[in-house]
Amino acid sequence: MQFLSIYLQAKGGDMTNTIVFMGLMVIVFYFFMIRPQQKKMNKQKKFIEELKKGDNIVTTGGIHGKIESLDGGTTITISSEGTRLKIEKSAISSDLSAALNAKA
Repeated sequence: MQFLSIYLQAKGGDMTNTIVFMGLMVIVFYFFMIRPQQKKMNKQKKFIEELKKGDNIVTTGGIHGKIESLDGGTTITISSEGTRLKIEKSAISSDLSAALNAKA
């Protein structure tokens, strides 16, 4: 904040141009950085809420598996190569069922 006041004093008092410029910078940051990130987060949240038993998934760690059960809260049980794993829903990165159905 001190930088802004020093800058405005050195500029000679033409504050309206500076304020407009700062406002435009905030708008640009919002539309190019904040808004796309929010959209991505909402899409991931919707994806996780729509998971159902039998979906083929890939975790963020690269484990491929099929959902065996949804344990109500934030965990699910998957089966992979005869092994059952209990993982957090947030660890799921993609749904292979949708990709396989789109190819057919």
